Amino acid sequence: MRGVLVTFEGGEGCGKSTQMRILAARLRAAGIAVSELREPGGTAVGEAIRAILLDPENSDLVPVSELLLYEAARAQLVAQVIEPALAAGEVVLCDRFYDSTTAYQGHARGLDLDRVRALHEVATGGLAPDRTILLDIDPALGLFRATDSGADRLEREDAAFHARVREGFLAIAREEPARVRVVDASGSVDEVAERVTDALRDIPLIRRALGGS
Repeated sequence: MRGVLVTFEGGEGCGKSTQMRILAARLRAAGIAVSELREPGGTAVGEAIRAILLDPENSDLVPVSELLLYEAARAQLVAQVIEPALAAGEVVLCDRFYDSTTAYQGHARGLDLDRVRALHEVATGGLAPDRTILLDIDPALGLFRATDSGADRLEREDAAFHARVREGFLAIAREEPARVRVVDASGSVDEVAERVTDALRDIPLIRRALGGS
């Protein structure tokens, strides 16, 4: 049986990593094989690209170069890690995937959305998530959380940029409601975790693991 790809999306400080770890622990406790990944990253090549993309010293990185670096890291991750894990029947959880590129480089940077999506197709070979959890939070609150110990290159963008990122994510959710589920990321960690679980219960493999009808 082929596995399931669940991606976690949202602006800075929305709690993606925390919620992904909670879900992974619950699935493993139920005997499900899980891979936890992040974008950009997850491979030696991807982690090297991540260092370039997030380094504040690279403030002169132009939007098209930024876009191509994200897609290069994604292509490596899909071919080297995600596809083999899905073929082995695992649940693959990924902290960001191509929706982040659409929101950040497309909506927020202003790159042509059709061209951005065409590059997604090239990088992923047509692979799409089975479910995307969009953790929605006010950008000001998210940035406050995310930059408590310092800000990376993207976190240093202005408030208007992060507002466009949020609008971009919500536009994606409106376009693909069957795949993308918007989850309110405000409240306690446990409250948000329950919302995440509710947004996944219609996926048979996950429903059997987490319980519920």
